[in-house]
Amino acid sequence: MVKRRPPSANRPPQDNRNLLLAALPTDEYRRVAQSLESIPLKLKSVVHRAGDPVRYVYFPGGGFFSMLTVLKDGGMVEVATVGREGMVDITAVLDGNPVSSTTMVQGETDVCYRMTAETFRREMDRRGVFYELLTHWTQALVGFIMQSTACNAVHSVEQRLARWLLMARDRMESDHFPLTQEFVAMMLGASRPTVTIVAGTLQKAGLITYRRGQVTIVDRERLEAAACECYRTTTDLLNTVTARVRRP
Repeated sequence: MVKRRPPSANRPPQDNRNLLLAALPTDEYRRVAQSLESIPLKLKSVVHRAGDPVRYVYFPGGGFFSMLTVLKDGGMVEVATVGREGMVDITAVLDGNPVSSTTMVQGETDVCYRMTAETFRREMDRRGVFYELLTHWTQALVGFIMQSTACNAVHSVEQRLARWLLMARDRMESDHFPLTQEFVAMMLGASRPTVTIVAGTLQKAGLITYRRGQVTIVDRERLEAAACECYRTTTDLLNTVTARVRRP
């Protein structure tokens, strides 16, 4: 049985590991923190399935989620990644309607804050800083998805893989993390043989090493040079969210 515990509302918001929650003014944070519980996220666990109503929203304190579009044949393609800079699932604001995507844990963490969908809707209805912050986050996420759509259409598999590895590294805050070829194929919308060739190209160039489902970024600077412009564009877009929040 997972032991869940509420974050201490007596701590300053800056101590919270999720950047959205940490950006809240102290008084608003104290109220919101009373409705949060802290849980671990385990690799490959699914928190939302396409077609199911939203029961909780999640604010990662580390690691990251993958938001996946589910195809008719059961295949899945990643449309966005969400780490400690954001939250899932903003659609909970729509009275708990079923979600159209699946959300899966692709980077483990010991700390993720979750809130019931009902409480989330109540907080959004206050139209305070929490509402303002999450509205900016939603706008940034839409921009992220739009950029990713363009990226998938015009950039090479190698560029997109380099971009994704950099995003995963930023969210895991480590140069070493688990990554299976099965998931890379799903993320890129490519076949596993294609993934093997592309990952091998990056490894031969000395940018990464890949063994037994574990990837290590060896040369971040050159990996960023190998990535497309979309890595920097989406990173800057998400990083501006908390900077725009006005504090009393």
